[in-house]
Amino acid sequence: MKYGSIADLEKPISRLIMGTMIYSPGDMPLTCAMLDYFVSLGGNTLDTAHVYGQGDSERAVGEWMRLRGNRAEIVIIGKGAHHDAHGPRVNPAAIASDLEESLQRLGTDYIDLYLLHRDDPTVPVDEIVTCLNEHYKAGRIRAFGGSNWSHQRIQEALDYAYAHGLVPFVASSSNFSLAVMNEPPWPGAISATIEGKDWYKEQQLPLLAWSSQAQGFFTGRAAPDNYSDAEMVRVWYNTGNFERLARASALGKQKGVSANTIALAYVLCQPFPTFALIGPRTQEETRTSVQALEITLTREELQWLNLEDEKNLTEGTTIHYNRC
Repeated sequence: MKYGSIADLEKPISRLIMGTMIYSPGDMPLTCAMLDYFVSLGGNTLDTAHVYGQGDSERAVGEWMRLRGNRAEIVIIGKGAHHDAHGPRVNPAAIASDLEESLQRLGTDYIDLYLLHRDDPTVPVDEIVTCLNEHYKAGRIRAFGGSNWSHQRIQEALDYAYAHGLVPFVASSSNFSLAVMNEPPWPGAISATIEGKDWYKEQQLPLLAWSSQAQGFFTGRAAPDNYSDAEMVRVWYNTGNFERLARASALGKQKGVSANTIALAYVLCQPFPTFALIGPRTQEETRTSVQALEITLTREELQWLNLEDEKNLTEGTTIHYNRC
């Protein structure tokens, strides 16, 4: 495993972050098997959220840490203040409520990195930054940032914190992958692949990339004549992405790895700090993801994979293949 660092966090952060959305206390054998294997490979960072499985993800992670007695060694990335059926919830009351409940479910008195799961641009950043600083000072969170926040709003939050002597955002979590999505898989989701890449390079703010492998697009599940997965078709099927898949496959053959490994290496080899959120469902998928850490891609290879030599394909025009 390889590691990076995030401001205000004393522990090293594994460059691969294990997503825990599918875990639940009702299936602790799966939870323990997957997390134990991840740790055996050197992984130490887990991603969860208040809304995952209506709290089951946090409960399962908390039970696993209790069984293993390893809370001090694990970096927990928690998320809260997600919208609900009534609309946005990015406000001090919702943040406090979600955070308290997450701490109870996880069985811990602090979350290492707390991210606001969504943004509400109608709420001034001063209200949000001040609220998060209060939880930071109380020791409930060790660091904080935003998930699915535009880079413009993050910059506003940074500017406010610096101007008022407050602790700033230290990380962001948005989609970033070799594939370019047609539209977000979930309402309110933000993709730094589409907008903000240059900002991250300039600011050097750590980016925790969700759907770093484009929800399995590079695994062999996607093909121009395969419409079996409607969600993948909706989000990822376009001309540019199939060309990216072909190039990742070709480069993978040269390097002796899969196209999926190349796609993950693309995320990890960017000229700004990146961490890749992965969601393997088997230990073998975890093992092959770790292979990406050993792949170094040159600037020319990164540009070639991303079609930067063929601008007409880089935007990923949505296509509708003949199903006959």
